[in-house]
Amino acid sequence: MEILKKIVKFAIPYKKYAYLNIFFNVFYALFSTLSMLSLMPMMKVLFDDSEKVLDKPVFVSMVEITSYLEDYMNYFITKNNDSNGASNTLLYVVFAIITIFLFKNIFGYLAKYYITFLRNGVIKSLRETLYSKILDLPISYYSEKKKGETINKVIADVMEIQSSFLSILELIVREPLTIIFTIVSMLLISVKLTIFVFLFIPVSGFVISAIGKRLKKDSHKAQEQQGNILSILEESIGGLKIIKGYNSENHFKSNFSKLTNSFMKTSNSILNRQNLASPMSEFMGIMVITVLLWYGGNLVFVEHSIEASTFMAYMGLAYTVLTPAKAISKASYSVKRGTASAERVLEILDTENPLKDKEDALDSISFEKEIIFKDVWFKYEEQYVLKDFNLTIPKGKMVALVGQSGSGKSTIANLITRFYDVDKGEITIDGVNIKDITKRELRAKMAMVTQDSILFNDSILSNITVGSEHTHESISKALDIANASEFVNKLPKGITTNVGDSGNKLSGGQKQRISIARAVFKNPSILVLDEATSALDTESEKLVQDALENIMNNRTSIVIAHRLSTIQQADLIVVMKNGKIEEKGSHSELLKAKGNYYKLVNLQSL
Repeated sequence: MEILKKIVKFAIPYKKYAYLNIFFNVFYALFSTLSMLSLMPMMKVLFDDSEKVLDKPVFVSMVEITSYLEDYMNYFITKNNDSNGASNTLLYVVFAIITIFLFKNIFGYLAKYYITFLRNGVIKSLRETLYSKILDLPISYYSEKKKGETINKVIADVMEIQSSFLSILELIVREPLTIIFTIVSMLLISVKLTIFVFLFIPVSGFVISAIGKRLKKDSHKAQEQQGNILSILEESIGGLKIIKGYNSENHFKSNFSKLTNSFMKTSNSILNRQNLASPMSEFMGIMVITVLLWYGGNLVFVEHSIEASTFMAYMGLAYTVLTPAKAISKASYSVKRGTASAERVLEILDTENPLKDKEDALDSISFEKEIIFKDVWFKYEEQYVLKDFNLTIPKGKMVALVGQSGSGKSTIANLITRFYDVDKGEITIDGVNIKDITKRELRAKMAMVTQDSILFNDSILSNITVGSEHTHESISKALDIANASEFVNKLPKGITTNVGDSGNKLSGGQKQRISIARAVFKNPSILVLDEATSALDTESEKLVQDALENIMNNRTSIVIAHRLSTIQQADLIVVMKNGKIEEKGSHSELLKAKGNYYKLVNLQSL
């Protein structure tokens, strides 16, 4: 029920469709019952089984409603048979039956028509909320998760919620109401028969419940396996060059086959259990009908306490109960599957974001003086990668971070942008702790260019603006500064050219220059360059380096670099080792000191 409440809250914007669905389902259930009851007068006419009633009955009270309705039906048949003959009476009855069935189906269609808007609306809201949460969660969340598993939750699990979990929205009113109206009618016809029928229903419910106990657990397992399949598929497409280059196709095929075999076994178990629901509920229903025929036959032919035509109508009502009961039992299996999917989706939605903005966080700041890292400690898991780190970066200056892999350079970029929060210490901009600034305002002041040029499967224009307003002049200026105008103008569609998946239609140098153009277009106060040239060839590096020098001119820049040739003009070079500052100074000062920086320069020169 807790999971249902969390999913149902997404239905609030579409509640008018829920009300309309309930309204029409009430009439559908009523006319479903009437459609069976309408068979009773037809049986009486066909078998000439009606009691002769010559005087029009008078309604006394609801207590005697059954006798009144039966007497009125017999009065109508008697009067019409005497006046117009039995065939004319039968024609009236047939017309009434057709009318009742017509209204039943009209109301049934209208109920389904409106539930469609509700179901699809819930899924739309759920998927949008899920996507928003995925974008909102910190990067650290995804370092522990498989991408394929997250994708599977957004696509497969949400679809499972739609097809199974939300299917109960169609049944939650219609089927129970149909059962209630039908049972009331059955009680009005014969209390003894109805009590006899309901002695067998708990047995049927127990059998159906026993079959479905493991369904939820198996469904959870199946969705996890499907997530693993998506993960290996996504990794295989991304690493296709390595797989082919190392002749590892058979190894990956074998791993994929193991996953699909495991998924097949779990899916077979789920489907077999689910498929058992229908025949089992039908068999239990037929058993009830068979026993009812035996017991009811005694009431008709031995005790003579009920008329044959009335008993046949009663049998129709009893069978009417079986249909919604069967639908509810099948829905219970669907709910088990959908609940497992809903749990996986809610796992993301219920995840707390540790990087939330404070309630009184500043949504506007000015950067006039300096950025200060004060006594900063940070660890990713158990091991500290930054230890008592202190650094001051004056406005307009270029500070370069160098050192061995794992020394904590990239961590500085992740902390200044608040992709992660410091464990101890603080980072301030003009004396204001960055935790006291909204993430949106903080990141509005910054732009990043990373080693891996992250481009989206869209046009060059869209990759530069990333949804921001722009002018032709601002785009041209950004491309010029990034040394990208020449190659962009030669493309078939210029800036509207699609760059392909991850920008695979462009070379490494071209992708990086588009990334730089994106940073230029943003015109940030603070620029963070994380190994922006380390993956490029010499010619591309020269073009990109020139572009970087253009954008860094008179701009506060934090440059993380392996290639020391790209940072010689830095105002301050910080040499890091094991999360600490080993030495710092200008290029010439560090060379004179002949420390670790001097060794690194000589190694790269060699």
